[in-house]
Amino acid sequence: GSDDIIAGNVSKYTVLPAGYCGQPKKGHLIFDACFESGNLGRVDHITEFEYDLFIRPDTCNPRFRVWFNFTVENVKETQ
Repeated sequence: GSDDIIAGNVSKYTVLPAGYCGQPKKGHLIFDACFESGNLGRVDHITEFEYDLFIRPDTCNPRFRVWFNFTVENVKETQ
């Protein structure tokens, strides 16, 4: 659930629609935060154009999530 502790960053995580099988297509986003200062802990697919992103807390102050740093690849033109 959303109350789970997020321990690490997503690393080249491809988000596929529920029930989809096969190779990712253009528009199946690939999220990555596995680099210094990356802080994306989890991605939930809602719709083709909507995702819930869970940002890991700041290392020096776990009460705050005031910045974000991650990449997104495999975007299609109209997305």
